[in-house]
Amino acid sequence: MTGRTNPGVIIKTVKGYTIVKAADVEDVYEGTDVPGEFRPLKEALEAEQVAVTHLHIPPHSDFEQGTGHYHDEVEEIYIVSRGTLTMRFGDDVVKVPAGSVARVAPGTPRSHRNEDDEAVDLWAISRKIDFDDAHLIEVFWQASKRAAQKRP
Repeated sequence: MTGRTNPGVIIKTVKGYTIVKAADVEDVYEGTDVPGEFRPLKEALEAEQVAVTHLHIPPHSDFEQGTGHYHDEVEEIYIVSRGTLTMRFGDDVVKVPAGSVARVAPGTPRSHRNEDDEAVDLWAISRKIDFDDAHLIEVFWQASKRAAQKRP
């Protein structure tokens, strides 16, 4: 068994597998006004084929702050493991409860926010690529009156 430090994260690799505690990976949004946490795990896991990101969205938070995005090539799988997330796919707005999995095709505009009283944990999984194929949509949907745009 080997263990090493990778930007503050303890990685344990044993004969072909790696275990990382998501909460130990850097929160990209720490120190910003964006409510919640965004923790990309692919580097910490030393993943060769997939990208995995953990997102924690507090109650009544517009994590993407009214924006949206789409990918040219990347198909994404979203797993809601806690809470209920309000998601927009193209023109459709749907409630996605814990235990649900959503697949989003390349080219489909998407966004999400937490309009409920319980925090949401969301896992985003996609094919790992070595370039950024994401495109920001600056005004995708109106800000939610029930979801904060900034950290409290």
